Amino acid sequence: MFGRILATGMGIAIALLCAKAAIAQTPQRANSQAAWTPPKTSWGEPDLRGTWPLNHLINTPFQRPEKFGERRVMTDEEFAAAQKSANDRNTRFSSGAIPQADTGEATRLTSLLVDPPNGRFPELTPKGKALYAQMRGSYKPGQTVFDTPEDFDSWDRCITRGMPVSMLPRNYNNGIRIMQFPGYVVILLEMAHEARIIPTGGRPPLDGAIRQYLGESRGHWEGNTLVVETTNFNGRTAMTNAGVPGSPPLTPSSPGMRIVERFTRTATDTIDFQITVEDAELLTTGKWTAAFPLKLDNGYKMYEYACHEGNTAIRNYIETSRFEREQKGGAAK
Repeated sequence: MFGRILATGMGIAIALLCAKAAIAQTPQRANSQAAWTPPKTSWGEPDLRGTWPLNHLINTPFQRPEKFGERRVMTDEEFAAAQKSANDRNTRFSSGAIPQADTGEATRLTSLLVDPPNGRFPELTPKGKALYAQMRGSYKPGQTVFDTPEDFDSWDRCITRGMPVSMLPRNYNNGIRIMQFPGYVVILLEMAHEARIIPTGGRPPLDGAIRQYLGESRGHWEGNTLVVETTNFNGRTAMTNAGVPGSPPLTPSSPGMRIVERFTRTATDTIDFQITVEDAELLTTGKWTAAFPLKLDNGYKMYEYACHEGNTAIRNYIETSRFEREQKGGAAK
């Protein structure tokens, strides 16, 4: 009897420890937020400055595998398997003929998407499906004809990844650097060398006739949280693309898209980040939300993203596509 009581007590204690560990791995840190005071800039704003690369999220899928249902956090057994898979992949990458960068460790998160509750990307509306049919790009499934630069999307052409994709992890060039000045926050993005300049001093919205690839952002502070609202998109970039692990390979965006981001520093090395994308024209649910932690790494090196200078992919796709069509035409004759 005593042995059963002891075993039961130990089981309860272990379960409580596992629960605490799981909670610590999620972006929701209510207890730590209450106990921890974020640093301030010299002009009194919460200090978000630093380099916050997304390498630690490479192995966390954007969409949730269906086997997890609405569960946000992995069990210990699932996490161990995910970590082993990440380690095995890193070993393969480092020992190959051309060594590649470490792809990071696993996290306990089952997906970056938290809404819809099942962690799956929403279905497109009829208009969204019609726009998808018009989209062109090297990542679009089934596209085989490439004849002009217009047969590629903005990322293929080294123009921009656009939003919200630029704030999501990818398999390389994950650097994000946050800079602050009185009245402004600047977010530097390693991929495609972007600079998001965000006024925080109450500047009025941009005229609706002005449309941009990254949209136009306005920020304000809600306590220790930086809230950034972005509108005025041109609708010429993808809402998701294949560069984001576990993401739909390509989905459209519209000029009416609206994005709200929330940055809350919850520890010396952690920012809880949440991004909500609203596009009622294209999404059957009207919106989706992703949430994940940003991790401080000021030793991370952000190099020049000289994409245009070495972009032979566009020419090679076009030349190969034309050659294949010529060969098929000759065979038919």
